[in-house]
Amino acid sequence: MTGQLTADPYPLLARLRATEPVSWRPELDGWLVTRHDLALRVMRDAATFTVDDPRFSTARVVGPSMLSLEAAEHTRHRAPFARHFRPREIADRFTGFVRAECARLVDGFAAAGRAELRRELAGPLSVAVVADALGLADTDTARVLAWYDAIVSTVDDISAGRPPGSGGAEAFGELRTHLEGSVGRRSLLTEAASALELPEVVSNAAVLMFGGIETTEGMIANLLRHLLREPSPPDRALIPAAIEESLRLEPAAAVVDRYATRDVSLAGASIARGDLVTVSLTAANRDPAVFANPDVFDPSRPDLRKQLAFAHGPHFCLGADLARLEARIAVETVFDRLPGIALESDVAPSGLVFRKPAAVPARWLPS
Repeated sequence: MTGQLTADPYPLLARLRATEPVSWRPELDGWLVTRHDLALRVMRDAATFTVDDPRFSTARVVGPSMLSLEAAEHTRHRAPFARHFRPREIADRFTGFVRAECARLVDGFAAAGRAELRRELAGPLSVAVVADALGLADTDTARVLAWYDAIVSTVDDISAGRPPGSGGAEAFGELRTHLEGSVGRRSLLTEAASALELPEVVSNAAVLMFGGIETTEGMIANLLRHLLREPSPPDRALIPAAIEESLRLEPAAAVVDRYATRDVSLAGASIARGDLVTVSLTAANRDPAVFANPDVFDPSRPDLRKQLAFAHGPHFCLGADLARLEARIAVETVFDRLPGIALESDVAPSGLVFRKPAAVPARWLPS
């Protein structure tokens, strides 16, 4: 059954949403929430459905951080980073860098007439932006990717109930050494270090790296796939709406985990204190009670801001606007620079926790 949730979860999620929107899933050893209104309720109610639990997968790899703490401790960890991720600061700080990096990456393959856009554009772009923000710009991109791949693999193992290997801990150890060295350089870590202890800075930076690479790469790969499946290139003015619709249809982070702090009833399900409660963002984003024809890619929808790909409540994704900026500029660059671009083959997204295609192979008319 885990395979069904990993490969093609939509029929199962639709059936659960209609008949049992809070269902016990033995393969998750927890409850799965599939309805939009219930997803909002769980994510908004941090007092009842918390991330602050020793089983929380990411915290088991990188330690306590804004991702795995609640209330005052969550605010203390998040606040030193938050001002750097306001829309104006994001635009001023990163627009030029992202545009230049996209141009550099496309320059590297434009003449070939074909490329695999996930690993040749989406992945390297997300790594470069995170490395620049965290003061790791001098660190080899392949090394950063190796750290993140190992951490993601370990989190996936924990989430799927498999015993984690040692790779995630070893990767985090190497990352910690590099992050500690970057605190003194000009980066968003410098200010955080004046408010947090060094291990806290490192844990939060690892979370930012983890989200900034994994989910942004997946977001861009999913978006490019959706747009390249369309009969004509996107109107530039409609790209922001296309980003939101792609996030709705295929969120790169498919689920978020919470733990019940007390016995609670939710949509008729009797959830016991300590139970895992997994919110399916994928299912909530395809709820027909909120989105008409939910399985169709339609950037003209009037209700796109109701999509939950960046979660909701106190743990709404800190880097949402940066990810949107990267996705917009990546798409603009691809369609501006690669005439006649089309999918060479269509690879469907997969993944239990993080969903993206294994590849986005494309071809175009080389100049």
